[in-house]
Amino acid sequence: MNTIAIIPARYGSSRLHAKPLADIGGKPMIQHVVERTGRASHIAEVIVATDDTRILRAVEQFGGAAVMTPDNLRSGTDRVAYVAQQRPDVDIVVNVQGDEPLIEPDMIDQAVEPLQHDSSLQAGTLVREIDTDDDLVSPGVVKTVLDKHGFCLYFSRSPVPYVRDFPRDAWRKHHRFYKHIGLYVFRRDILLRYADLPQTPLEEAEKLEQLRLLENGYRIFASITTHDSVPVDTAADLDRVRTLLGQRHE
Repeated sequence: MNTIAIIPARYGSSRLHAKPLADIGGKPMIQHVVERTGRASHIAEVIVATDDTRILRAVEQFGGAAVMTPDNLRSGTDRVAYVAQQRPDVDIVVNVQGDEPLIEPDMIDQAVEPLQHDSSLQAGTLVREIDTDDDLVSPGVVKTVLDKHGFCLYFSRSPVPYVRDFPRDAWRKHHRFYKHIGLYVFRRDILLRYADLPQTPLEEAEKLEQLRLLENGYRIFASITTHDSVPVDTAADLDRVRTLLGQRHE
C-alpha cells in the first residue's frame, strides 16, 4: 500500500509563535519532525502542509517537500486532508504532528502496521500506559478508554474510567489507564469524509477533534507503544526538548 505522512505546520500559535521554525540544535523543529518521520520503514513520502511561506521556504531549504494550504482551514487535520485530496494514488495517510521533534520512527510504524495488515480498519492511533498519578489527573494528558479488541471507546481530559471502589491515588493499582499520543493513521477515503464532517458536541466539550470520528460511528484502532511523546506547546516544552537532545540553547 502507498502510505505517506503529512505533517501539518501552522506558523501562528497562541502559546509559542512561529513554533515550527524554533531552533533545536541548529535545525528548525519541523526539520527534526520530517527527518524522524522519514526514517519510519512504512512511510514512502513525507509532506509538510503549511499555511505560511516562511515554513515552506525552510522545508525546501533542507530538501523537504511542502505544500501551501489555505489559511482559513480550521485544524491540522483539515490541512492533512487538503493535501490528501490531491493524492488519489495514496492508500493510507499518517498525520504526524508538527510539534513532535522527538517522534520515534518506530511509533509511526506501530500505528501504520495494523491498517496495512487488516483492510477492515478505518483509522488508527497510539496509546501508552499511564505510569504516574500526575499524568492521570492532568487535563493536558488525554486519556483513552479501549474495548477488549483494542478499539477506542472514548477520549477525555479527565481520568476515565472512574474507579468507584477506591480512592484516586490507588486507581492505577486496580486499573490500566492509557495516555493518547496524537498520531493518526487514516485510510484516505475515511480522512476525506472526516474532514467534511461538522464538529460534534463531545468534540466541542473536550476540545478533542478525534471524538468527531467516534460520534459519527467510525472506529479508531489503538496500537499500544512503550515510547512516550514529547510535544512542544510552550517555551518550557521547547527548552525540555533541547535538553533531552543534549543541545540546550540559552
